[in-house]
Amino acid sequence: MEKILYKLNPFKTSQKTSCSFLNHELMNKAYKFHQTIPGYAPTPLYSLSSLAKHLGINEILVKDESPRFGLNSFKGLGGSYALANYLSKSCGKELSSFKSLKNHTKNQPMQTFASATEGNHGRGLAWAAQQFGQKAFIFMPKGASISRVNKIRAFGANIEVTDLNYDDTVRYVNQLAEKNGWVLVQDTSWKGYQEIPAQIMQGYLTIVAEWLEQQKEQPTHVILQVGVGSFAAAIAVGLQQVCDKPIVFIIVEPTRADCFYQSACSLDGNPKNASGDLSTIMNGLSCGDPNPVAWGILKNLSECFITCPDSVAARGMRILGNPLKKDPRIVAGESGAIPLGLLYELCKNPQLAPLKNSLQLDSDSRVLFISTEGDTDPDNYRAVCWDGRFGN
Repeated sequence: MEKILYKLNPFKTSQKTSCSFLNHELMNKAYKFHQTIPGYAPTPLYSLSSLAKHLGINEILVKDESPRFGLNSFKGLGGSYALANYLSKSCGKELSSFKSLKNHTKNQPMQTFASATEGNHGRGLAWAAQQFGQKAFIFMPKGASISRVNKIRAFGANIEVTDLNYDDTVRYVNQLAEKNGWVLVQDTSWKGYQEIPAQIMQGYLTIVAEWLEQQKEQPTHVILQVGVGSFAAAIAVGLQQVCDKPIVFIIVEPTRADCFYQSACSLDGNPKNASGDLSTIMNGLSCGDPNPVAWGILKNLSECFITCPDSVAARGMRILGNPLKKDPRIVAGESGAIPLGLLYELCKNPQLAPLKNSLQLDSDSRVLFISTEGDTDPDNYRAVCWDGRFGN
């Protein structure tokens, strides 16, 4: 049976990490733009007080991203903001509101925006392209869920399911985009491709801006899930900038897609590839190559890097979907539930007691995490929550 593995971060710095493209001003710019998109509403911030008492900590806060633009995940934030920035630049206008930008682009030639995705990012990009009257061509890795394919296709996107894994699909789409003149909108970066990934990360900062208006006290601990790491890095930098007190950032990823854990275990501090075959129910986190920009941020900010087997995510899904007492019910998908599954293990698994103590998780702790998706694969959600799939 796969075990939970962890590495305390040997590269963490004691000073705040500055990031010019993820500052407070740019966070407010993204937030103001998203508020102009039809259907915008802030996602809820829930308190799981009964569960917190059960686990012996002060507070558990969950920002539930499943209602976001009706997409069942947070990914529409990044895709819409990157697409809007590209369109505003192409027509020589300053980005302001959705309505203004759409008016400026309605007589412009249509663009094709392409991306590789496990599901959520592609769905968000297809939705954004449809909103602006543009085209989307989405490529998915082998084994893609039929449900996720159909949900992307429902927004009018062209779709191809490859016989490659996620990372190879990214490389494949990059080549096709260059050949066909498409605009690549990928949520990871590499040498020569950084502007659009940075804008995607800026779009994620809307979550922090909303949290800032919803919260009463800042968290002591934040558990962030990583795939390529762009989401986690954006949220960590954003929270660090708006919070007065230090936060313990805990990074979690699947055992078989452990590129950040492997990077933390390296001697040179450079990003490393995952050691496993990337097979996991946490499809949104099934990435073997870390975003080097995200790694540079998280290696400075994070306290610990942890890998978890699929059973931990499955437990998180069942706990959130079957709450204690008056706690709200949260329908969280595999990638959305892994932080809660990890928190449960940290508080209840005696083998992890040394790590819990090192992280100073105790009765004074206020833990925040973001449920990044709902039941984006309904069949698998029922298999986990009804039939006990991936139980311990």
